[in-house]
Amino acid sequence: MNAYRSYLEQENYSASSIDCYINEMLHFKKWCKRNHTSPTEIDYKTSLKYIKYLTRKGNSKKTINHKLGSLKNLFNYLINEAYRIDNPIENINIKGAKRTTNHNLLEAGELEDLYYSFETENIKDAYHILTAKRNKIIVGLMVYQGLKTTELIQLEVDNLELHKGKIYIKSGRKSNARTLELKSWQVIELLEYVKEVREDIKHRKGIESERLFIPGNARLGNTVLHIAKKLKKTNRKVVNIHQIRASVITNWLKQYNLRETQYLAGHRYISSTERYLQDDLENLHEIVNNFHPIQ
Repeated sequence: MNAYRSYLEQENYSASSIDCYINEMLHFKKWCKRNHTSPTEIDYKTSLKYIKYLTRKGNSKKTINHKLGSLKNLFNYLINEAYRIDNPIENINIKGAKRTTNHNLLEAGELEDLYYSFETENIKDAYHILTAKRNKIIVGLMVYQGLKTTELIQLEVDNLELHKGKIYIKSGRKSNARTLELKSWQVIELLEYVKEVREDIKHRKGIESERLFIPGNARLGNTVLHIAKKLKKTNRKVVNIHQIRASVITNWLKQYNLRETQYLAGHRYISSTERYLQDDLENLHEIVNNFHPIQ
């Protein structure tokens, strides 16, 4: 149990989430023992029996999906430690659980227009020119790479691979690490930002930090909120960074398959990516029927 706890800590889960996952693991192990199996031996067919057991206990579909998410972590840990070679419930998700529907999404052209319309010229104050250039780079990472506020805060200068045109995104409490391609114009602006703009901001603020964006703490969240308000003036459909990210992921699904989009978005589970297929209902029903056999 201590080894599993250490694994979850390394995956950056919060203390409360870890306690929930450990508790769910203990309940699952007891059920396995009563049914003459174990987490290291259970197969797909027997896993379905566990889901039926949870259903008989009166758990809602949403709760069962949450419990399955916890167990997917356990199986990933067992695979990581070479106790298993597969995750028997990887593609199981209960049909009928209520999901949040993404409305009012932005098309790829609208997202790109947010970037190109972001003003960095005709600004009188010298410091505001610097912050405008910083903020435009943030907009680029939002509309092209679909980054979240927490990911923007955690970015460090060393995460840039500008000679390769790439950026490395660290794993978070609910997301996987990944390396993403940068647009050529992003690389050019990032070179100027790292060599000149960022250094000037650091000097003016009197801050030494390895974070890519100054300020490199929670206050950057306020900056992102301010940016979203400014973007709304460009396009009234803009709501917040969450809507922008949802738009980016939905547009990715028009270009890439589910697994590729899952990687780009940093989703831990394929079910998280499938949420963004809901505006293509016919396709979504096909996925549910093929991969989610539980009625």
